[in-house]
Amino acid sequence: MSLIEKAVQRLEELKRVGADLTDESGPAPAELEALRRGIGIRDDAVAAEPDHEPEHREPSLRPPVLQRSATPPAHDGGDGVEVSRRVVVDLARMASGGMVTPDAPRSLIADEYRVIKRPLLMNAQGKGAAPVHNGNLIMVTSAMPGEGKSFTAINLAMSMAMELDSTVLLVDADLARQSVLNVLGLPPAKGLMDVVAGENVALSDVLLKTNVDRLSLLPAGTAHPRATELLASDGMLRLFEEMAARYSDRIIVFDSPPLLVTTEARTLAAHMGQIVMVVEAEKTTHATVKQALATIEACPVKLLMLNKSTRSKAGSYYGYYGYGYGYGYGDGV
Repeated sequence: MSLIEKAVQRLEELKRVGADLTDESGPAPAELEALRRGIGIRDDAVAAEPDHEPEHREPSLRPPVLQRSATPPAHDGGDGVEVSRRVVVDLARMASGGMVTPDAPRSLIADEYRVIKRPLLMNAQGKGAAPVHNGNLIMVTSAMPGEGKSFTAINLAMSMAMELDSTVLLVDADLARQSVLNVLGLPPAKGLMDVVAGENVALSDVLLKTNVDRLSLLPAGTAHPRATELLASDGMLRLFEEMAARYSDRIIVFDSPPLLVTTEARTLAAHMGQIVMVVEAEKTTHATVKQALATIEACPVKLLMLNKSTRSKAGSYYGYYGYGYGYGYGDGV
């Protein structure tokens, strides 16, 4: 018979005869300690146990005390990422705005983004002409507002999420004009700025898993008066490095502010491996494009995409240029 079994038997015998458990005739301290550990009784529970039970009840031992966490743990998003909650993207709204959706994989816009994403994926996966540091960090921007960079970032992320070998995180980094959640039909939420500003918010607390397989979201979060300084901080640098290295198969697409309007975009660009600059056809001047490109010279890979262009004929492509899309969310996207 084990020490615990002997202690239990001894305790029951003493209770039946009404013995005082604190008396020297009671179980030895070692036996009581083993009893407590073996059945999970707290010290205060043993002290509060009456000397003997009423005659109509059989002596019984208290069950283990269970402690329940006040905050439920974050669930796994399915791609190895812990996320705080799941959200439902309004795919019907996206489709009505002429955007890429997984339920319409052979649409014209879906085919066009297949062409756009291929070199980006090659670089991100280390299959390009040369290795690209942080190649899986892709920033989508423009020179000026209204050229379609948010529209492009969302479509690019959605198209990449339709790949079989990659997961995608879409980050709304346009702190002044947050639009990603609005376009996707979602309410505002905490995000990037709340993590970097030291508000005791972890990255896993603000990541959102969507109803689109392999696509998660990181909202911009609460506006901050020192956004530029936070983006340039060591904390942000460590966060970007972690995001780039922790999951090597994840593509992270940033919807960035315009390059010539705010300084946040230039600060953000310093951490990126690839940048896609959206240029509005027949509106953005050559001088404006050159000025914007000069602000991101340090980025190893810079690609241009002409948006809102008029096709000369059906099915024509001009290298990495000449893409015309449906455009249904206004000039600010």
